[in-house]
Amino acid sequence: MAHYKYERLSAQDNGFLLWEKPNLPMHGGATSIFKAGSLATEDGGIDFPTIKRAIASILHKIPRYREKLMWIPGEEHAVWVDDPHFNLDYHVRHTALPRPGSDAQLKQLAARIAERPMDRARPLWEIWFVEGLQDGRFATVGRTHHCMVDGAGGMALAQNLFSTTPEYSIHEAPRYVPRPHPSNAELRRDEWARLLGMPLRAVGGLRDFARDTEDIPGELAERARAFAQLASYKVIPTSDTPLNGEVGPHRVIDWMKFSLADVKAIRRACGCSVNDVVLATVTGAVRDFMVRRQVRPEGLEFRVATPVNVRPERDQGRPAGNHVSTWIVPLPVSQADPLEQIATIHSETEELKKSHQATAVEMVEALHEWLPIDFQSLSVGTQNAYVTNVPGPQLPLYLLGAELQEIYIQAPLLENLGMTIGVLSYCGEVCWGFTGDYDRIPDIGDFVKLAQGSFERLAEAAGVRLEGAAPVEVSEPAKPKKKRRAAKSSNAEAAGEKTEDTVPPAPAQSG
Repeated sequence: MAHYKYERLSAQDNGFLLWEKPNLPMHGGATSIFKAGSLATEDGGIDFPTIKRAIASILHKIPRYREKLMWIPGEEHAVWVDDPHFNLDYHVRHTALPRPGSDAQLKQLAARIAERPMDRARPLWEIWFVEGLQDGRFATVGRTHHCMVDGAGGMALAQNLFSTTPEYSIHEAPRYVPRPHPSNAELRRDEWARLLGMPLRAVGGLRDFARDTEDIPGELAERARAFAQLASYKVIPTSDTPLNGEVGPHRVIDWMKFSLADVKAIRRACGCSVNDVVLATVTGAVRDFMVRRQVRPEGLEFRVATPVNVRPERDQGRPAGNHVSTWIVPLPVSQADPLEQIATIHSETEELKKSHQATAVEMVEALHEWLPIDFQSLSVGTQNAYVTNVPGPQLPLYLLGAELQEIYIQAPLLENLGMTIGVLSYCGEVCWGFTGDYDRIPDIGDFVKLAQGSFERLAEAAGVRLEGAAPVEVSEPAKPKKKRRAAKSSNAEAAGEKTEDTVPPAPAQSG
């Protein structure tokens, strides 16, 4: 059969469908806040018809947004096919807060939207446009199923709708002509052909590995050590904490933001990466939260999973699908000194860059194409929380003339994990989004305050005065007590300074 009629989901993407439960919807999203600008109407609302027309005009650039799932008969595996009954009104929605709407009300609305499972009979995305925010603002609450796109891909999707200037034009939308669906017989036949061809593909993969790897024994030894480290996390489970356990169906959402200049100042003072500053801030907040919940942090084995972008260079900017691996990072919550915390974290992340752990996780994911591996069950007990870090643009963005002011990620909750944290840098600020289980962490606002306090303590210990702009220079930069090697820069900020963005770089790979 001609494969242009459908696309088979990767094992990683399909896994997000299989993990989903009524109380664990596997979609991620973000709440974005805009200054209404030219989209403001005389009655205090927003020009929703123009917004819909603009979205309709760019959907041909992101075909996945008009595709839905179809299951291979006899298999727990899906393919993407065009939706012949696609209706934009279902996916682009308009609502309002009672004026003057507050940020607290917006957070409650975002939580209610986030906890609702998505309709699998339709393309798996929605954008809610929320008017009525005080100070002439409106918001969008978007959500997309994780089987469609990862965080880095999600930012690429936004580029199709946003511009770097207030000026805009809306072009005529091309006519949508859905492609025909494959029959069940064709899907079964293609699946059998794929299974029969797997041995040849395995031989080809081994040949490519041998061709591209200079030191095959050394590379195999490194990957074996990385696998052993992953296995040790399962053998030695994390501590049981108030953040872990059965996750309910309801959500709470909160957010905060820091100046990126302040984060960079701490990074420079401590000789580490921006990602280390993020994880150290989380460490201090978790420690204080445990004390507040009457749990002694000393001796706790507390780990976070954080994604690593492994999207190949040729696929950068192409949004469809997931191209992520994972680091599992132990957080030193038993340590009280912020400088000791960040030194320990920096040492851990430097080792992870050398250890091929992300490559090992990616290899296990590759085995999923061959074997029915239940990653959700395997991951239970290996981590206590999930911290996802996505780099964003450092120039202001506009939606049809409306300036984007803030954007907060809402990452999905996973089995046994009652809270996720999404961090995104945008236009000189670092925006933090917190998603929690309503029953497990109803006091998520208190956790956010603890995170703010943790960041302030870290800045004070590093000798940085928080001003939201260029920090006051200190004569003798504070140094963590452990000897560390400064992390290398991987990205250039819009202002021209070289610095690590908030996503840890993928380790070098062979094969």
